[in-house]
Parts: sequence; structure tokens; C-alpha cells
Amino acid sequence: MRIYISADMEGITGLVDRDDVQPGGLDYERGRRMMAEDVNAAVRGALAAGATGVLVNDAHGPMRNLLSEYLHPAVRLVRGRPKQMGMLEGLTPGHDAMVCVGYHSRAGEPGVLSHSFMGHEIEDMWLDGRPVGEIGLAQATAAALGVPVVALTGDDAACEEAVAWDGSIATAAVKYARGRFAAELRPEAEARRAIEEAVTAALAAPREPVPAPPGPSTLTVRWQSASVPAMLLGIPGVTATDSRTVRAEGELPALYRLFGVWMRVASSLTDQSPYC
Repeated sequence: MRIYISADMEGITGLVDRDDVQPGGLDYERGRRMMAEDVNAAVRGALAAGATGVLVNDAHGPMRNLLSEYLHPAVRLVRGRPKQMGMLEGLTPGHDAMVCVGYHSRAGEPGVLSHSFMGHEIEDMWLDGRPVGEIGLAQATAAALGVPVVALTGDDAACEEAVAWDGSIATAAVKYARGRFAAELRPEAEARRAIEEAVTAALAAPREPVPAPPGPSTLTVRWQSASVPAMLLGIPGVTATDSRTVRAEGELPALYRLFGVWMRVASSLTDQSPYC
């Protein structure tokens, strides 16, 4: 059984502020170790369920947060950027299941460090008319590859968002949001035990085959400024619904990869810090 883990950072045990998750932040080095321990808990859970291979993709920010010397020896790590599939780099139909570690709720939701991919630069996103963030887009893309997302860890808001998107996803809440930059923290040992148990149970449970996607999907993104959409309109297939909103239609996962190009264009036009 081959397991894929996408590891973000905002939903990691104990982390609540940009200084915890951004390079140069006061507590970033501690945050990296905390991230590794949450990933290791998920890996132990996967191995206990019979996993024979675990691929972990560092999916946060610079994608150079995880240090291999802190990780379980069974892990193969994908690290660095740019990556064609970003947060889902390395995910293939050959994986039997996907686990999301350290995920967070989408922009505008009352979760810890909530946002959608680019801090405040992205105001809203919709997939086929349904509000979506990193959780939903990851699940839909994995499903298009025939890979079920079986478990997710993060704060309680992220867990609720995951279950609302796909009720079959098992969750482990490692903290409880008290604001965008505050949370009630579970004790570390308790949180990691919850992660490990959730992953083991999710992988051991019988699963139905992932249904084939019904057809092309439409991704719509509303940006904070009009300058980003103006540039994105130079990409074939991208259309505007208003001065700050663009959309495109296509098959997942190709549409996910196209969205990655949108973000690289946006990054070249903006230099504002996230989470403000």
C-alpha cells in the first residue's frame, strides 16, 4: 500500500502565528520541528495500517520546511520549488490513499491562519460553483487521479471544512481556533496520538473506489486587486467575470496545474506579506 502525504504548516500542532510558519519568523525553527513530528505521527499511522511506501511532499510556502534528518526513516521526501503540481507534487494514480497533514481552512473562514494559497491576495475561490480552498481543491484533484483523501489534520475549522467537502475523510483536530491568530492547543503527545490513530483507522477501513470525474471542471478565482486578472487574461482559456475575477475550464489535475501558473504570475506582481 503506497501512501502520499501532503504536508502544510498552518494546521500543525502548536502553531498559531506567521512567526511560527514563515522563514525568518521568531519561532519558525521550532515550527519546522513541530511540522516534522506531526508528519511522523501520520507516517507511523500509515505504517501501522500496512503501508509499504510513504511519499511526503513539503507543501508549505517555500516548500523547504521539512528537514529529512527529523523525519521517520521510511519517508521519501519531495522538497523545494517550483514544482509543477505544487502542493500535490508527486501524487500519482499509483498511490492507494492520500493524507493531508497541517492543513487550514479557506480564505474568509474563522480558522487559524485561514487563507487560500496566497495569503490575502486571493479573496475567494469556487470549483464548479462551490466555495473551495486548499482542502477541497486537493481532494478534487486527488479524486481525479483515482486517489482518495482518507485523513486530514489541522485545527477544528479545517477538519470541519474537510468533512463538509467529503464526508468520508477522517480528521484529527490538533487545536481549536479562538481567532485567526489564536487557538486552544491540545497537548503535543495527545495531538500526535490523535493523528496516528486517525490515519491508521482511515487506512484500515474499507473504501469504495473513487468515482471517475463527471467531466471538465470550472475554477473561478477572485483576487484582491485587478492587476493580477488583467495579466492572467493573456493565458489562453482564461476569461474574466469582472475586473477582479477570472475563470477557466478544464480537466483535473491539469486545471490544478494551470492554477499553479496563475499563482506564479500573481507572485511576480505582488510583494505583500500574507496573513495581513
